[in-house]
Amino acid sequence: MHINNNLPKKILAWYDNNKRTLPWRVGKNSSKKLYYRLLSEFMLQQTQVKTVIPYFKKFTNEFPTLKSLSRSDEKKILKLWEGLGYYRRARNLLASSKLLVKKYNSKLPDEIKEIKKLPGVGEYTANALLGLVHNKPTIAVDGNVKRVFSRILNKKESKINFEKFIEINKKNLFKTSRNSDLVESLMEFGALICKPKEPKCNICNLIKTCKYFNSSNRISNTKRKMMKNKNYDVFCYVNKKKQMALTRNNNLGFLNEFSLPKMKERNSEIKKKSWKFLKHYTNSISNVKLNINLYYKFSKKIPPSYVWHSIGKSKMFIPSFTKKIFKQVSVLF
Repeated sequence: MHINNNLPKKILAWYDNNKRTLPWRVGKNSSKKLYYRLLSEFMLQQTQVKTVIPYFKKFTNEFPTLKSLSRSDEKKILKLWEGLGYYRRARNLLASSKLLVKKYNSKLPDEIKEIKKLPGVGEYTANALLGLVHNKPTIAVDGNVKRVFSRILNKKESKINFEKFIEINKKNLFKTSRNSDLVESLMEFGALICKPKEPKCNICNLIKTCKYFNSSNRISNTKRKMMKNKNYDVFCYVNKKKQMALTRNNNLGFLNEFSLPKMKERNSEIKKKSWKFLKHYTNSISNVKLNINLYYKFSKKIPPSYVWHSIGKSKMFIPSFTKKIFKQVSVLF
């Protein structure tokens, strides 16, 4: 059960260009790192990110530091937690903050056995905190991470001893000095790309080493899905330096986390007079067939949310979908 030694590098490259902006993600030297990570890890237990964000902001506004949280009383904490559910988490959070301040001088222990002494902190949360706060070589194995590894191996999760798997592959997994980012990037990749029901295989940069991608499991799952047809106009800003402008603000449900040119559904109102038609082609993502009309415009100026990328030689992670557009546009040069 060995993994490709380039996996951490590829995962981190994807993460650098596609990670979500979340309020608890602060710089590695931030004084708020421990507090923000502790708070978010408790809140994210059995709760979705979008639900947690407003509660996280409410807590940090009321209690800006770990010490201020530790000085609060249970009644106030439970009131702020109201609506988030699983109230035992709130009690454990308060108890953990008091222990960290009193016993550890507001610092996180750097040994897993000590971290697990915090109320409500089990194996997963302890590993997450150890990696995220101390940049230690560890993997927090949640449902997202299990799914990523099981698909790379094309094995059922129940058939994998993940503790043994990580031990076997530790030389390949921990080649990087960015252990904190690796912990988070694996979870993020599982949440955004390697999804439970409809993984975005067509824009995944691990498909060359993913055994699930070419397996009968994936093929049979794909055949069972009804293909949906969608019509899009794609508008490409290009310049004479062989660059194309990309943005991540398309508000497309199935691609909104990725770097793309301007895209609009065919029926949307948009003035095309200043754009030149290049060609029509089709592309497929999961169970969606995209009928694309490709337009282009040579321009020196681009909207504020766009960034120039060299066609075919971008140093940043570019999804396969966008690479295909690069290929179509390259005939202009």
